[in-house]
Amino acid sequence: MDFGLVLQTDPPASAVVGLMRRAERNGFRYGWTFDSAVLWQEPFVIYSRILEHTTRLTVGPMVTNPGTRTWEVTASTFATLNDMYGNRTVCGIGRGDSAMRVAGRRPTTLARLGEAIDVIRDLAEGREADVGGQVLRLPWVRDGKLPVWMAAYGPKALALAGRRADGFILQLADPFLTEYMVKAVRDAAAEAGRDPSDVRICVAAPAYVGDDLAHAREQCRWFGGMVGNHVADLVAKYGEHSSAVPESLTAYIKAREGYDYSHHGRAGNPDTAFVPDEIVDRFCLLGPVEAHVERLAELRDLGVDQFAVYAMHDAREEVIDAYGTSVIPRFT
Repeated sequence: MDFGLVLQTDPPASAVVGLMRRAERNGFRYGWTFDSAVLWQEPFVIYSRILEHTTRLTVGPMVTNPGTRTWEVTASTFATLNDMYGNRTVCGIGRGDSAMRVAGRRPTTLARLGEAIDVIRDLAEGREADVGGQVLRLPWVRDGKLPVWMAAYGPKALALAGRRADGFILQLADPFLTEYMVKAVRDAAAEAGRDPSDVRICVAAPAYVGDDLAHAREQCRWFGGMVGNHVADLVAKYGEHSSAVPESLTAYIKAREGYDYSHHGRAGNPDTAFVPDEIVDRFCLLGPVEAHVERLAELRDLGVDQFAVYAMHDAREEVIDAYGTSVIPRFT
C-alpha cells in the first residue's frame, strides 16, 4: 500500500513544501493538495517547488476540475512539470465543489468530466485530442505520462471512473462504503472491457494519532461536513431513500443546514456541528497507532492501493512522523 499526504495550499507556500519534504522522508510516495483558486494559493506553482525539493514524490491535485481551467492549459501544465522533473505528477479530477461554487458556478456534468479526462491525458502524453472541435497536440511532449484519477461517490460517477479513469479517489475511510464503491468501480471497468485491477484505488481521509479521541474528533469533524456537500448533491439527484445510494452514506446529513466555504476543510468549521461522532469515527482514522494499522489492513484487503492522509488539524507534523515511524513500514 502506498501513502499520500493531502494539504491545502495556505500561505506561506514554503510551509507546504516543507511538510511535503517531511512526508517524503517518512516514506510517503504521493503529495496531494486542494485546488480552489479563490480559497488557496495556486497549487501548480507550488508543485514546481515541491518537485524541486524532493526526489521521489509524485504530486497532483485532489482534486482539480474541468471548469476552472481550460483543458489544454491543464494538460500543458502537467506536461511541463513532467518534462522538468520526470513524470512525477498525477491528475486527480472531479466535477468541482469549492472551486466552482465559490466562483458562482455549478459543478460540471459527468459527461463533460469524462471528456476532459481523456483530453487532458491524451494531450499531456503527447497525443492529439479534440478540444471543442479543434484538434490539438502539444508538439514538444516527449515520453509524457499522466495518470488521471477521478473522485466519485454516486453510482453514475463511480461507473464513469471505472470506464475512463486510471484511478479512483474515495474521500472517506469507512470499510463498508469502501467495499461498496470499489466494487461498483471495478464492475464498471470489467463491463467496459478493462482489467479491473488496472484501476488504482485511493482512499483519502483525515488521520489523527493519539489517545484523546474527543480532541481528535473535533479536529477532524470538518471532514464529515465536506463529504456532506457531495452527499447533499446525491440526495438532491437520487432522493433521500434511493436504492442507488447507500443509506449509510446519506442518513447523517438530515440535520445539515448550509455550508460556508470560507471554513472549507478546516478544523473548527462551524457548519459541521451536525456531523455526529459516529460519522467522524467511520470516515476518519483516529486513535493510537494500532487502531490506524487495523483499519488500514482492512482497507488494503478491500483492494485499496493508497491511503492519503488529510492533514488539516493541529498535529500535522506529529501524524506525518507517526506514520513514518510506526504505520508505513507495516505496509510497504
